[in-house]
Amino acid sequence: MSEALAQLAIDFSLLSLFAFGGVITVLPEMHRNVVEVHGWMTGAEFAQLFALAQASPGPNILVVSLIGWKVAGLAGAAVATAAVCAPSSILTYAVSQIWQRFRGARWRKTLEDGLVPLTVGLMLAGGYLITLAADHSALAFIVTAATAGVVLTTRIHPLWLLAAGGLLGLTGWV
Repeated sequence: MSEALAQLAIDFSLLSLFAFGGVITVLPEMHRNVVEVHGWMTGAEFAQLFALAQASPGPNILVVSLIGWKVAGLAGAAVATAAVCAPSSILTYAVSQIWQRFRGARWRKTLEDGLVPLTVGLMLAGGYLITLAADHSALAFIVTAATAGVVLTTRIHPLWLLAAGGLLGLTGWV
């Protein structure tokens, strides 16, 4: 178990430093490490933990704690959460001290503008990965695509769509 804790700390610390826009942006790499590299869980289990974290109130970083819990119990949850939070928090504090000195610089605005498409792309990759891991039928893919379309084109609250998807699952349609 101590080997798993050490590996969680290493993997999640590194991911922390690349999580522009939050932990969701590194979800594909997290999935690769947890499912494909270490074999700590299946893709379906990963998708279930992600769904549980998203349905729970609080920050989307909860998925990290759930993954840690699944891998190594309470110690795993603590190590994974600390590993994701500490490095990026320390780096953010250090960079913010310098960043404020250059608040009027053109290069700063250019860099900020460049990070927007990077963050959006990483978030879309995470959504794609979760779709592949969770959807196992044509109808499930259609429901996922329709839900994404509704979210992007209307102001319907996503919890209503989550409830509708849950009802489809309960009835056995998906």
